Amino acid sequence: MIVYGKQVVLYILKNHPKIIKQIYLTKDLDRDLFKKFMDIGVKIIKPDNKKAQGLARGGNHQGFLLEVEPYNFADIKSIKKDNFIVVLDGLSDVGNIGAIVRTCYALGVDSVVVSGLKNFNPEGVVRTSSGAMLDMPVAVYENSYDLANELKQVGFSLVGADMDGYEVRTIEKQQNQKVALFLGSEGQGLSNKLKKKLDLKVSIGMANNFDSLNVSVAAGILIYELQ
Repeated sequence: MIVYGKQVVLYILKNHPKIIKQIYLTKDLDRDLFKKFMDIGVKIIKPDNKKAQGLARGGNHQGFLLEVEPYNFADIKSIKKDNFIVVLDGLSDVGNIGAIVRTCYALGVDSVVVSGLKNFNPEGVVRTSSGAMLDMPVAVYENSYDLANELKQVGFSLVGADMDGYEVRTIEKQQNQKVALFLGSEGQGLSNKLKKKLDLKVSIGMANNFDSLNVSVAAGILIYELQ
């Protein structure tokens, strides 16, 4: 798995050096930083720009690339034991998924489930989450409706983001309640079928006449208010 970009590479260097298999640097570094890379004990390669661009698939690598161990997805069975999880239903934008994973990690969400995607790219989310995905249990589940059924059977209260829902700041928090927050894509939202399965629909009150927020921004507000 190839990850790139200065911020995420330095995060992995500091927090997860054991997963690094190979280092690619296209620029000279100061002595102290280069020593940190050397201390990992793996091969350091200085590729030309064409090779680096190929590894990054045209992305802005900033001169820093790593080959790391494949991401280990969490098991649904273990996630069912958690108390607060976030389910991403049909989100496909890597930037949004990464931002939500980063927020979930920062705010103490137990785990994230990515649902409704045929092909999920963990490399991109590791990068767009600034490395937070490496510290966050993330599972993949094909069908969000089936997942909702399974979570309900083990005691989760199913909460979904919907413009017609109750204003989230008016919701009384329940102690020791297992919560699964479902977030739909910006274009589609949650399906009507899934909405009918929810225990509660929540929304974010707007001070001005504007119909919606970016899903990653909305996720942060809802997670903060529901915990």
